[in-house]
Amino acid sequence: MEKLYVIKIGGNIVDNPTLLTNFLTAFSTIEGQAILVHGGGKLATSLATTLGVEQTMVEGRRITDGETLKIVTMVYAGYINKNIIAQLQALHVNAMGLSGVDGNLLKAHKRANANIDYGFVGDIDSVNQAFIQQQLANQLRLVVAPITHDGAGQLLNTNADTIAQSIAVSMSGLYEVHLVYGFEKEGVLADVTNEGSVISSINNLTYSQLKKENVIFEGMIPKIDNAFLALNGGVQSVIIGKAEKLIELMNGTAGTTITN
Repeated sequence: MEKLYVIKIGGNIVDNPTLLTNFLTAFSTIEGQAILVHGGGKLATSLATTLGVEQTMVEGRRITDGETLKIVTMVYAGYINKNIIAQLQALHVNAMGLSGVDGNLLKAHKRANANIDYGFVGDIDSVNQAFIQQQLANQLRLVVAPITHDGAGQLLNTNADTIAQSIAVSMSGLYEVHLVYGFEKEGVLADVTNEGSVISSINNLTYSQLKKENVIFEGMIPKIDNAFLALNGGVQSVIIGKAEKLIELMNGTAGTTITN
């Protein structure tokens, strides 16, 4: 079965032109099929400030009101996505930038939460597997921005980690899928102040224990939850680590491997 790498990067790469260029250079060397999912970085917040649109964050998550939705769509699906595509084309990688709206790639529904109204934030309902397969068959590298839609004309802002997991699971029956979460740390750390304290492997049992001991908390929990959802959905492997070490992560020589 052909390998497919689904790789997610966040703001630490997107916000830094040098790191982004280096990352994309490494990404361009991947043999076989690959999909890149990117987050938003600081540009949306910066633009919102310039435009006088107040931003509200709850537990590290952006509340997406109507004006903020316009900004994140312009920034994520516009400038950031097309900047990545332009750089990949310069590296002779024929890539296509998409949001979840394009080709009906990702349908979602507005998140319902009894305690917090997140605004126009979407949770994924379906992935257009056939559309993705068709583009990969055309030897295109796909670069996906974290904007989805509800099928009734409404755009939604959706978590990029979840998008990467959902795409990885949807393609796992057709490819041997490997999911890589690239972020700013070397991996999941036993001590957040010590980059050398990478936990090389986490399974369900150790994960529960690490949460009880507050070794793993806050923003890392949704990422690892997504990792287990991916594994349970048929994804071959999931690794979390420093995005700048993409090749090492793919080789399993860096980062934290999540296993069942």
